Amino acid sequence: MTSRTATKPTDNEPFDFNLDAVKAEVDLSPFRVHFGGQRWTFTHMEALDVWDLAESIERGDIQFIIKVLEEALGEQWEGFRKLGLPRYKMKALFEAYQQHCGLEPGESGASGS
Repeated sequence: MTSRTATKPTDNEPFDFNLDAVKAEVDLSPFRVHFGGQRWTFTHMEALDVWDLAESIERGDIQFIIKVLEEALGEQWEGFRKLGLPRYKMKALFEAYQQHCGLEPGESGASGS
């Protein structure tokens, strides 16, 4: 019995889809917020890495929102997290962030549309 091994195509061989060429269809300008006497800059929701967000979707809305905010703030997260954030303010923040990113409040940033 002989075994066949698949050879990996080289980069110059034809491909079906060039993901490297895909560009955002929306303006990815950041969302800027003033809170706790400071300015916070959130990465546009469409630019966030979906791999890190996918697991949090299964844990519920609040965990998803927290993970989105954490990813959007990046290195600023620890400082932001140290500030108290009542749920009503988190809700208002997330709704404004969604609107900035072109989503209707309540619409998941992970949806395909």
